Amino acid sequence: MTDTSSTRPAEGEAQAPRRSRLHRLMRHLPLIAPVLLWAVPCWVLLYTGQHWPPPVALAGTALLAACLVCMPLALAHGHGRRRRDRAAIVGDTLLGVGWVLFTWSVLLGVLLRAALTVAGAGASQDRARTVTWAVLGVTAVLLAWGYAEARRVPRVRRLDVELPRLGAGLDGLRVVLVTDTHYGPLDRARWSARVCETVNALEADLVCHTGDIADGTAGQRRAQAAPLGTVRAAHARVYVTGNHEYYSEAQGWVDLMDELGWEPLRNRHLLLERGGDTLVVAGVDDVTAESSGLAGHRAHLAGALDGADPGLPVLLLAHQPKFVDRAAAAGIDLQLSGHTHGGQIWPFHHLVRLDQPALAGLSHHGGRTLLYTSRGTGFWGPPFRVFAPSEITLLVLRSPHPPASS
Repeated sequence: MTDTSSTRPAEGEAQAPRRSRLHRLMRHLPLIAPVLLWAVPCWVLLYTGQHWPPPVALAGTALLAACLVCMPLALAHGHGRRRRDRAAIVGDTLLGVGWVLFTWSVLLGVLLRAALTVAGAGASQDRARTVTWAVLGVTAVLLAWGYAEARRVPRVRRLDVELPRLGAGLDGLRVVLVTDTHYGPLDRARWSARVCETVNALEADLVCHTGDIADGTAGQRRAQAAPLGTVRAAHARVYVTGNHEYYSEAQGWVDLMDELGWEPLRNRHLLLERGGDTLVVAGVDDVTAESSGLAGHRAHLAGALDGADPGLPVLLLAHQPKFVDRAAAAGIDLQLSGHTHGGQIWPFHHLVRLDQPALAGLSHHGGRTLLYTSRGTGFWGPPFRVFAPSEITLLVLRSPHPPASS
């Protein structure tokens, strides 16, 4: 007892400075990031040897400075307590534009400038202006394409997934996954209806939604979510919460999905039976649920599997891919997740990988656990998807012992 208690303060004291520095950095990040996002393009495009006429330089500087001021203000009004949708649209759009402009200002400002210098192409001023026009051109093209990608109905991604413990009677089971619809400030009720029509055309046995339905409360986004009530499945429609539900009255979303005919799998399971074989379909609350303060909300895998036959294969719905560590420890056969958006706007996926074990697609974890991570059906915040297309996923489950053909 004495030794243990005496070492803990020392460990705590050693870790305290590190935590303190990290907390200070995180506190200042909202102030630093917008400045970098707009100051770097301003410098690269206007003040690295272009020698623009003073009115051009002044107008460009004023425009980028206005974006620097407006973006955080609009984000605060749009996503703060008041949740003003028009402000959110402005702030989210500026965030996406700033990220793409920053990325290509850095990349082309270094790589293209270096290539032009090595090639001896033109005078220094000509090379600098070429970089400016290249950055602006690439940014414009990517934003236009990214907006179209974000607003279209996702393409269907189809793949077969073999589960060694799946019974022959379940071979060919069709599981459709939609996730991260993120109904939000931009009204996407028509888009939602078209997504549901696409899902119905797939003739699924099981349809899953792995969370982040919307940004806003169920009351605010009800009209956009209502088409989910038209989704058809031969056996069941199941849903689990994502982290964004816990920013916007999660219980309201659970209740609405129940009202629309979906089964909220809040740390519980149901049995799907076909051809004499059974699949356990389980779901857990998002990992952020416990810190939300909502009574009874937490990610509890043991509770989700309570009463299930351990010899049966398990399909688990968990919003975040990082839950797969717990799933693998419990011997789950297949986990379905979303959350990552595939990065949504390149190269943001590098930051996503710091927090999640998978970005998109099928991956193996532990002895037998498979994880499928969707890039998401909608988009969060900035209405752009750049090199990270959205998807509706059709997973056809395969048994290693399919039934003999008649």
